[in-house]
Amino acid sequence: MTDLADSAVVTVRRIPVPETADSADAHLFLEMVRIANAVCLADAGHDYLREEPDEMLGFWQDQSDWTQLGFAALRGSDVLGAVKLMISNEPDASTVEFDLMVDPPHRGRGVEELLLAEVEREAAGRGLTTIQTWTLHRPHTDGPRLEPSTGWGSVPAEDPQTRFQLASGFTLEQVERNSVFDLTGDLSPVERMLAEALAVAGEDYRSIQWTSPTPPEHVDGFAYAISRMSTDAPAGGLVIDEQHWDAARVERRDARLKAQGLTVSVAVVLHVPTGRIAAYNELAIAEDRAGATQQFGTLVVKEHRGHRLGTIVKCANLLRWRELVPESPRVSTFNAEENRHMLDINEAIGFVPASYAGAWKKVLSV
Repeated sequence: MTDLADSAVVTVRRIPVPETADSADAHLFLEMVRIANAVCLADAGHDYLREEPDEMLGFWQDQSDWTQLGFAALRGSDVLGAVKLMISNEPDASTVEFDLMVDPPHRGRGVEELLLAEVEREAAGRGLTTIQTWTLHRPHTDGPRLEPSTGWGSVPAEDPQTRFQLASGFTLEQVERNSVFDLTGDLSPVERMLAEALAVAGEDYRSIQWTSPTPPEHVDGFAYAISRMSTDAPAGGLVIDEQHWDAARVERRDARLKAQGLTVSVAVVLHVPTGRIAAYNELAIAEDRAGATQQFGTLVVKEHRGHRLGTIVKCANLLRWRELVPESPRVSTFNAEENRHMLDINEAIGFVPASYAGAWKKVLSV
């Protein structure tokens, strides 16, 4: 419900992309990062998804492959909320992905509606008909549940976020599980799983690892493997714009990761007969190495499934990560609830649920 008395004095401004986090025009960008972290903490109940300003800024400053922009809702000089949009620069892109974040003390007073209107205006102006967003939810929430179109997983039906999405014309299309793994414990079970998986995979597959940037001899193969993420990963009822990758895009991405201050470990499995990368896993952490590690992506290319390659890349990278970044206490990852095979691997390794994400879609009137 919009609070007219409050919304009458709220303005919406475009968020500039500052040169550095210390620049004179960085205030709105820094407030967006602060609010994003506050929302994650309030909704998920933990800080494992926290981002630092330099980490987000390094991503925003490279607009080669994704257009990123944001809007802030202000009352006077107080920033009440923000929305950040990400749009693929692929010529056939049809979607806008966005995160709508209202500072928890200011929720439910009309700021959400103002920021959503900005998203819809931006999408319409670009001729994009589908907008998609995500909500975070704590595990073990009592009360009625809402299932997505996949039938896998659910979110709390009475959660204010759920009610807002439904009232705004969105449909729940997928539920993702946010799982965490304790890096401080005994990793001998991970070692055993890796040895068993390597034995099953056999001599046709070889496990290798590196720290970003990508070695020149693997740039083309890694480009191919990453490109399959937009076509091979479960998407539920979401619209996923196919991403085209080549060596130049991998190199741009590596430069962007460096600008973000991220350390990234990559574990891959090579298919020896073809020399192609058949599976990969990425672990990343910002400059604060005592924080949570983020798993960026895990994929086994469809035609190579059934050889325990997912177990190989996950276990190999966890063991390498313990040596590379011993300060990090945990790894955080997201998987679609219908991706039962990958969740089986995670559970066997020792990942446990920490929160859940609802994926929402709205098709705009043309």
